[in-house]
Formats: sequence, structure tokens, C-alpha cells
Amino acid sequence: MKRFRNLRLYRLHGTVDMDTQSLAEALQQHVARPPGNQEAVRKGWCSPSGKPDSLLLHEVQGQRLLTMQRDVRLLPEAVLKDEVEKRVANLEQERGGWVGRIEKMNIKEQVYEELLPKAFIRTHKIDVWWDTTRGLIAVFAESRARAEEALDLLRETLGSLKVTPLATQTPPMRAMTHWMSNPDSRPENLLLGDKAVLKSYGDDDVVRGQHVDLDSDDMQQLIATGRQVSQLALEIDTVMSFVLHDDLSIRGIQFSYDLLHEALETEDDGDAIVRLDADFAIMAKAVGESIESLLEWLGGEAKATHRLLKPVTQATNFIPLA
Repeated sequence: MKRFRNLRLYRLHGTVDMDTQSLAEALQQHVARPPGNQEAVRKGWCSPSGKPDSLLLHEVQGQRLLTMQRDVRLLPEAVLKDEVEKRVANLEQERGGWVGRIEKMNIKEQVYEELLPKAFIRTHKIDVWWDTTRGLIAVFAESRARAEEALDLLRETLGSLKVTPLATQTPPMRAMTHWMSNPDSRPENLLLGDKAVLKSYGDDDVVRGQHVDLDSDDMQQLIATGRQVSQLALEIDTVMSFVLHDDLSIRGIQFSYDLLHEALETEDDGDAIVRLDADFAIMAKAVGESIESLLEWLGGEAKATHRLLKPVTQATNFIPLA
């Protein structure tokens, strides 16, 4: 169950008229394949079990699990820059004069096209959990950019997908600050962990506490001076522990001993698919119920404008910037 650690939650608007068989066929049309020689990034669906030629869709009692495979050719900026500079220097020596900016750009493009097919390929897999009973989609990804890439692929696969980030009536930062500063306000089966990030309103002053007593005088004094909690380690008794962020993302999920024991007790006879189905069913039940509790503790779900999510780009140290 280690694969289910970081998730971002989205509310599905409207209904998706696609049964299990139709969805499986649609996924097959966008199956993961190695990127072509001139493809910097390629995304497609692969088997959640990790076994070749296995099912692209796992469904257990209305809970669907999909896995996006993202293949990226890694061409370091430094390698590209060195080769371009070498070719420009050789050309200037041959001509006995400077190479212009436009010609340098053309050389860079040519070098990029030549080196890209030789670049190493890094593969990253992102799980998508589609809870059809609650109308929620959760993407197990740390960054919003990667989560929305998975949603974009799902949107392309389905033809249409309207989702918005899950939001609550009470902002998580306000609730976390209240829970930390007022022990009596904490829900009965919600416990504080030993990590928190506190921010000062209106500036970049950040205090990070790890392996600390959050009820200590020192931590309470930080709250009293006006700092607000942007990240807070929490534990839902007998279910799981995690860190809640102010954008309602959930990181570092660790399931309780009882749930892990239940998973280990499930016999799979070494079958990866049976193991996956068992772990997924336990995860979906535990996390689904925890999300319901969080929504209740945060004043219920906020009304969201029905809009399509726009992709977010994120710079990296490699070319292409993808």
C-alpha cells in the first residue's frame, strides 16, 4: 500500500456515461508506448499492476484505478549548451567572424533534434483513483502540474471531463490553526501528529516544526503571535496518518497497523493482480471514509464554479521544459 501516499482531490461535475467495458476500450486507445525519436514527452495508460499485457483498468465495487505512464527524454541543458557553443566556435573560426543570434538559434534547434533520440528515457507512473460512488477523482501525485497532466489524459480518453479541485466551506488553514490552538475544538477521533508548518500573514516568514509537541508552549506562542498553520500532521484514529496542506492536498499517507495487517492477511498466492485489488479495496475504503470525515470537519464542501482545469507548466533542469 506504499504507492498510495500523496493525493490531490477533485470533484467530478456531471455524469460520465461510460461503463467499465467501454472505459477499458477507451483506455486501450491511449495505451502507453515508447516516445518516438523526436518526442520529448509521451503519456499513456499502463497496467496498474505493473505486469505487461495486463488490464489497464481495475475496478472494485465502483472504485476505479488507472495508471498514467509519463516517459520523458532527459536532455540536460548543460549538454545542449556545450554542443551548441562548440559548433558556434567552429563555425566562427571557419568564417573568421561572429555567428548571429538567429543562426545560433537554428544551430541550437538542429543540435536538439540530433541529440534528443539519444537521450535517456525516464519513466514516471501516476495512479488515478476514480470513486464513482462519491463522484471524486484523486490523483496520487505530489505536484498539481503532474496531477493535471493525468486529468488531461483522462479528459482526452473520455472526450470530456469536468472537474475542479475539491474545496471546503472552511479553509484548511483556518481549521488547522484552530485545531492546533484550541485542543477542545478537535474532532473526537482526530489526533495531532508531530509536524507543522506555520506562516506569518503577509510575509515569507515560515516556521517548520518536526518531531515536536504541537501543544507545547513554544508552538502555542507562535500561534498567539498571529502565525497560521499551512501544513499539519494529523491522525485519524485506527485509520491513517497524513499531513494536510492548505490546498487540501494530502501527503505522506501512512495506514494504521490494523489496515496493514488486514492487507498482509489477504492471500494472493503471489499474484500481483490479486494483491493490487486487495490493497486498492482497503485503501479506497479507508481514504474515502477519511475524506468524508475531513469534509465534515471543514464545514462541508464549498460550491465550485464548473470549469475545466487548465494545465500548469513547470520548469525543470532538463530540455525540454516539460
